[in-house]
Amino acid sequence: MIRDIIETDYPQLMKIWESAVLNTHDFLKEEDFNYYKKEIPGYFEHVILLGFEENGALIGFMGIAEGNLEMLFIHNDYRGKGIGKKLIQYGIDHLKVTKVDVNEQNIQAVDFYKHIGFHVLNRSELDGQGKEYPILHMEL
Repeated sequence: MIRDIIETDYPQLMKIWESAVLNTHDFLKEEDFNYYKKEIPGYFEHVILLGFEENGALIGFMGIAEGNLEMLFIHNDYRGKGIGKKLIQYGIDHLKVTKVDVNEQNIQAVDFYKHIGFHVLNRSELDGQGKEYPILHMEL
């Protein structure tokens, strides 16, 4: 079930984020992981947050702003089961998502977005925080 996220969900979102990032972002330096872990909650208030709930527990979420998928994270225990696809399809159908930025080094995510129908428009050498993690700017 896809539902709106409320502020009391934020601790669970961070558990999902940590599980997902630890298992998909092996290129991330430990100090950068810790930096983003502190920063991520501040981003929540700037996006439309939707979560995927199964058996009463949040197991994935996405954040959208102005047609851009800003974040999509699935708890590692539930990856590969179509939850990310359901969330993004909801975003495309209901929130006009047409763009996503993805870490170039996160090959699984790049392939996932290509499978959904996104293609690379261009590339940035640095991420949005000025760190040396190249970003692919993708669009439907």
